[in-house]
Amino acid sequence: MITITIKTFDELDTLELYNILRLRSAVFVVEQDCVYQDVDGKDQKALHVIGKKEGRIVAYTRIFGPGDYFEEASIGRVVVSQEERKFGYGIDIMKTSIKAVHEHLNEKKIRISAQKYLTKFYNSLGFLETGEEYLEDGIPHIAMIWE
Repeated sequence: MITITIKTFDELDTLELYNILRLRSAVFVVEQDCVYQDVDGKDQKALHVIGKKEGRIVAYTRIFGPGDYFEEASIGRVVVSQEERKFGYGIDIMKTSIKAVHEHLNEKKIRISAQKYLTKFYNSLGFLETGEEYLEDGIPHIAMIWE
C-alpha cells in the first residue's frame, strides 16, 4: 500500500526533491541505460504526484497543464522503483494522476509520450495510441491520448 500526495514544486522539500530525482535517475538513466537530461527545467511548472511506502518514494509522475509541455494536459516521468513494480503501484499512481488532471487542472484530455513496450499498460487505463511510433532518447515511444 502506498500513500499518494500531490504537490507543487514549491511545496516539495529538499529531501523529497532529491529522492524524486534519485528515483527518476535510477530508472530512466541507469536501469534503462539512457543518457539524457532528466532535469529539464520543467519541474517548476509541474504538479508532482508522489507515492510513498514506509516513508520512501517508490512511485512518481509529474503533471502539466495545457501548453506547458504539450498542447493538451499531460502526465510524464511515470516511474515505479524496480523492486516495487509487482504491487500495482503504477496503476495506483496513474489513476491518481488522471484524477488530478481533472480535479486540479479542470482538463479532460490528457496526452502522454509512452514507451512503446508499455502500450498495453496505458491502454488498460483508457489511453489510446495516436500517430506513429518514434524514438525519444533512443527508446521507442508512441503518443497516447486519454479522453
